[in-house]
Amino acid sequence: MLSGNKNYNLPDVEEALPGREQKMPVADSHFVNGNTLTEPFPQGLSKAIFGLGCFWGAEKKFWLQQGVYTTAVGYAAGITKNPTYQEVCSGMTGHNEVVLVVFDESVCSYEQLLKLFFESHNPTQGMRQGNDKGTQYRSGIYYFSEQQKIIADSIKSSYQEKLTQKGLPEITTEVIEATEFYYAEDYHQQYLAKNPNGYCGLGGTGVTF
Repeated sequence: MLSGNKNYNLPDVEEALPGREQKMPVADSHFVNGNTLTEPFPQGLSKAIFGLGCFWGAEKKFWLQQGVYTTAVGYAAGITKNPTYQEVCSGMTGHNEVVLVVFDESVCSYEQLLKLFFESHNPTQGMRQGNDKGTQYRSGIYYFSEQQKIIADSIKSSYQEKLTQKGLPEITTEVIEATEFYYAEDYHQQYLAKNPNGYCGLGGTGVTF
């Protein structure tokens, strides 16, 4: 992964790169499970978006979860329209590297995904994750409903109690409403399935639920 902009400040609208109207081409199906990567998804499924550092390893955490229909990596919570990877890594789009998770709540609850999210990275590091530094590596939960927000805040508080007991600092995870999800370039999708020995910078705190 590119190391990213060492400036940990998000850009203002006036500073952000303009982007483009053209959307990123997206493959028809998930490289691992063959399900569709884009809407419309089958009826009855729910969506979640998480940012937890480098999206290569983050996506694998979720596609392995039972009840997950599909996953895709992309960019969210920023300003620039249809950004490229290079633009996001410049720190001038405001976006975070994220994973879109489409799941069946009768098999896998949103709470389960949130617990996996918190246990799979260190949510106390601000604009970085391990050696990956920059605004695109921040910890984030991007909710699609008020119910998701309530659950996210509750799980976050519970995890903070556990971290505090272990002497770890405050969680820096942002919990904000989901804005448009921009798909990343095809070579990023299911990267660790296409490149089994590829880089994964994720490292949790060791504190579990």
